[in-house]
Amino acid sequence: MKKMSNIYESAANTLGIFNSPCLTKVELRVACKSISDRDALSKPDPCVILKMQSHGQWFEVDRTEVIRTCINPVFSKLFTVDFYFEEVQRLRFEVHDISSNHNGLKEADFLGGMECTLGQIVSQRKLSKSLLKHGNTAGKSSITVIAEELSGNDDYVELSFSARKLDDKDFFSKSDPFLEIFRMNDDATQQLVHRTEVVMNNLNPAWKTFKVSVNSLCSGDQDRRLKCIVWDWDSNGKHDFIGEFSSTFKEMRGAMEGRQVQWECINPKYKAKKKNYKNSGIVILNQCKIHKMHSFLDYIMGGCQIQFTVAIDFTASNGDPRNSCSLHYIHPYQPNEYLKALVAVGEICQDYDSDKMFPAFGFGARIPPEYKVSHDFAINFNEDNPECAGIQGVVEAYQSCLPKLQLYGPTNIAPIIQKVAKSASEETNTKEASQYFILLILTDGVITDMADTREAIVHASHLPMSVIIVGVGNADFSDMQMLDGDDGILRSPKGEPVLRDIVQFVPFRNFKHASPAALAKSVLAEVPNQVVDYYNGKGIKPKCVSEYESSRTLAP
Repeated sequence: MKKMSNIYESAANTLGIFNSPCLTKVELRVACKSISDRDALSKPDPCVILKMQSHGQWFEVDRTEVIRTCINPVFSKLFTVDFYFEEVQRLRFEVHDISSNHNGLKEADFLGGMECTLGQIVSQRKLSKSLLKHGNTAGKSSITVIAEELSGNDDYVELSFSARKLDDKDFFSKSDPFLEIFRMNDDATQQLVHRTEVVMNNLNPAWKTFKVSVNSLCSGDQDRRLKCIVWDWDSNGKHDFIGEFSSTFKEMRGAMEGRQVQWECINPKYKAKKKNYKNSGIVILNQCKIHKMHSFLDYIMGGCQIQFTVAIDFTASNGDPRNSCSLHYIHPYQPNEYLKALVAVGEICQDYDSDKMFPAFGFGARIPPEYKVSHDFAINFNEDNPECAGIQGVVEAYQSCLPKLQLYGPTNIAPIIQKVAKSASEETNTKEASQYFILLILTDGVITDMADTREAIVHASHLPMSVIIVGVGNADFSDMQMLDGDDGILRSPKGEPVLRDIVQFVPFRNFKHASPAALAKSVLAEVPNQVVDYYNGKGIKPKCVSEYESSRTLAP
């Protein structure tokens, strides 16, 4: 018979949770060929809609811009999706004809679709397939999707272009210019980075300022050649070429701090034929602003520690721990749901905490020696130092405290949120990214202090902390969903909204037959963004620029 202390190992080893999920972002670019309209007399106005499959249902993730009257569209808009190596992520690309008088989708507007997995696109980097109509009939039309991993460089650049004295291409009015910027790839192909809007009837256009990631613009290589083309827009889709010029991101960076960069816009045919040809206009970059985006890894590698705290529900509704039906029953071979959830989430968090000391609390029980009800007692019964050594230490403290407690009630979690918030609030005085707090609450029932809990969460949303609640057992947890702001904005009883969504709630039963890694991934997936949102929102940079970050920052 195994010892009780080995429950930790059996939970970790038999359930294989040491491979924490790796999150990578992938940019997808889309182009179509030979798409035919229902109406052979006119060209379609295509738009591609990206759908992803979840639990057998397709839902829309994003859509490209609409390109008017075009049968071979190359879309400027990128799809950014999260790539999980350990999941089959099914994608569906649908091409629709969006007529100008409405933006909705009608059955008749469907021009074809293509299904694949993100893994297929990523492994091939470039996937071309036929577009299938209803009934899976393939015509001549096809779609090509190109994948690029978003490197660690999430910085983006804001560019503001204008032009003057462009060639006039229209007989009865002035040109309707728009600008396209292409990145020249290593394999000599070119990739559309951005297409501006059309400025009608104007030879001196000022295009709207736009933002583009540095990765998208030049793949992080500021000397990479960029090809820029100015066109005169035509309603029939046959746009007239005005001129072109080449540049690099390095050159564009000259337009910082009030300076401008200018290029002559050249039409090579005119240049070859006309002796006195100077140019077809001047294109001006009025501003180039670089926005530094710090990533989760920047903060972690800059020395930010994740302070992991666990709080366990010891109310009477769990059942007598000596009874094998109890949620707190310590089975000699099989860890109970509390232990499984604790180990699954704690295993991942502990990697980001250098001292591996975790405060662990209980609530809803009468505790020795006076047996008064407490909602925030240390499970090692050491109020001055509630920390346990490692997740193993938390497991042992949990097992040894169970026989000494009287399970009672009610289920109040506001005191424990306030306790961690107090530590997080002290952390804000440092004005640096050194500690971010994650509170894992394991509970078997709906909480009884909902108003106080909402108040505590709204207060905590201003602090460097996140709250993860795992519902254990088979209770009706529908009221708990309101704490997780995904369905709407959580407000305090006085009506004050949360500053940011910091609560993640999941019922353990959803993962009963899945690996604990799936549970951990579900509840921890939002944490990196919550950390980044908090520090970026406060304008707090990573503590020290690590070698990692300096290697991914473009040299000035």
